[in-house]
Amino acid sequence: MSRIALLKTGSPPPALVEDHGDYPAMFGEVLGAERLTTFDVQAGELPDPAGFDGAVITGSSAGVYEDHLWLGPLFDWIREARGQTRLVGVCFGHQAMAQALGGRVEKSSRGWGVGLHRYDVRSAQPWMDPPAEVVAIAASHQDQVVLPPPDARVILSSAFTPFGGLAWGDDAISLQVHPEFTPAYAAALADGRRGRIDPTLVDRALETLQGPNDRALVGSWLRRFLGIV
Repeated sequence: MSRIALLKTGSPPPALVEDHGDYPAMFGEVLGAERLTTFDVQAGELPDPAGFDGAVITGSSAGVYEDHLWLGPLFDWIREARGQTRLVGVCFGHQAMAQALGGRVEKSSRGWGVGLHRYDVRSAQPWMDPPAEVVAIAASHQDQVVLPPPDARVILSSAFTPFGGLAWGDDAISLQVHPEFTPAYAAALADGRRGRIDPTLVDRALETLQGPNDRALVGSWLRRFLGIV
């Protein structure tokens, strides 16, 4: 059975945890809780990459350009781990991988990306099976990768998020979207940020989250990439 390290870099708002679970629970639903070993990155916990078949870096409310003591060790770990285990970055994890590997992340002038976002598959990968040309997945972010690392290729893209999915070689990928979020959690998260986010944008996001989504498909892609069968 594949062993996956979950690098927890943040937590959901406390008010939502009881109904929706924390990040380990969310990723456990997608990848299988019995496969995951969680490491609290903010507390200084980082795994030996050679001891796991894969590693997933979660979302966080932090920005990769902020002054947090735990960010430097995380960036060093990403650079060390690449090539030793299969890497997946999600939202903040996507941005952290891009920043650590030579790209640049900024708070986007486009503002908040919330609700169900549609991404074009720009470069089909072997693990994208069954294939799709477009995927609709929950998003929740202000920051974006604005310059990918020079050796990364773009695999997912949208008009709002041009660098929404990146890949390095055949063993490292990152996604701006959240396949671990249920529509109910994504809706509760957006609704709880009224005031921080324009209420009109929140209402539009909640409407999109009622439509069909490809969470199950993208979850199956991640399992295939990580060798979970």
